[in-house]
Amino acid sequence: MNRVLITGGSGFIAQSLLGALRGDWTVICAGRRQLDLLDSEKVYNFIKNGQFDVVIHTANYDAAPSFTTKDKNKVLEQNLTMFYNLARCSEFFGKMLYFGSGAEFGRPHWVPMMSEDYFDTHVPTDQYGLSKYIMTKYAEKSNNIYNLRLFAITGGADDWRYRFVSLACCKALFDMPITFRQNIFFDFLYIKDLINIVKWFMVNSPRYHVYNTCRGEVHSYRWIAEKICQFAGKNLEIRSEVPGLMSEYSGDNSRLLEELTDYKFVPMEESIQEMLLHLQQNKDSITPETFAY
Repeated sequence: MNRVLITGGSGFIAQSLLGALRGDWTVICAGRRQLDLLDSEKVYNFIKNGQFDVVIHTANYDAAPSFTTKDKNKVLEQNLTMFYNLARCSEFFGKMLYFGSGAEFGRPHWVPMMSEDYFDTHVPTDQYGLSKYIMTKYAEKSNNIYNLRLFAITGGADDWRYRFVSLACCKALFDMPITFRQNIFFDFLYIKDLINIVKWFMVNSPRYHVYNTCRGEVHSYRWIAEKICQFAGKNLEIRSEVPGLMSEYSGDNSRLLEELTDYKFVPMEESIQEMLLHLQQNKDSITPETFAY
């Protein structure tokens, strides 16, 4: 049985992958207590002795949520240190998959359906985007490191305190108005699709080192809120604080679909219904007073 290491052990993506992979793989899902990715020597020894066929790097230092205690001035340092402590050990594992971000394109310069070739048209000026940009520059020239670039990921077990789709579902369950600062069209990828895509990359030999890992279609906050109300059977207020639209955040997934031929994504409506059901089943653990907005 092949061996896989998943970093970021307690996170949404890590836990989702763990549940999907164990049984078929020998999975080590390591959080900070098991493996401090900022400790270069410990990471080197762990990877060298681990004999991992695949490393899936999900650990991420993101200081964006309003409630976070993370230092916004350390985003670049922390993300790059974790990444390079793993990347420098590439001779000791088969391949590494990690998750980039559309922030690599530079937030002020987002255009609809950005392709992989749009990368490096602009250099991000924020710490998070710059950290992902630098990782991609490295991955492009590597032998066995692959960037599965995410735009927006959704799933019922995601952080419902501030992730829009999960939070909107929770608000519907508690009969609260669904509000957002400004409407925007996003390219949302459901966690089940991400798991299927990761599985393909684990066992196949990709042609490129960077792939936009997205649905390739967009849905607006307002459309999603309306669907949530429809599926929840609720007539709730849907309110945008600022009129108009923000810049669309979406990716061209043509390169990905050239590899995963005939792949069918979970319909957005189906993913919303599944998320509502999951959150309804876990309603007792949801605390509305912690909602970010």
